Amino acid sequence: MAQRDGGAAEEPREDAGEARKGFLVRLPPSLLAELRTWANQEVRSLNGHIEFLLRDALRRRRGDRLD
Repeated sequence: MAQRDGGAAEEPREDAGEARKGFLVRLPPSLLAELRTWANQEVRSLNGHIEFLLRDALRRRRGDRLD
């Protein structure tokens, strides 16, 4: 696992060499707070956790195996 500046562990990204694009996501405060709490429990940044959740949802939708 890679280390962030704060020393917290993160999963290595599948797209390490891919250019990244930012965009704004508007979320209800209660959802944002819950996602932030979950990200902290998983020792991820909020952005990294949302990316993780989206990738996982796409893998499941495509039917990819997690072996």
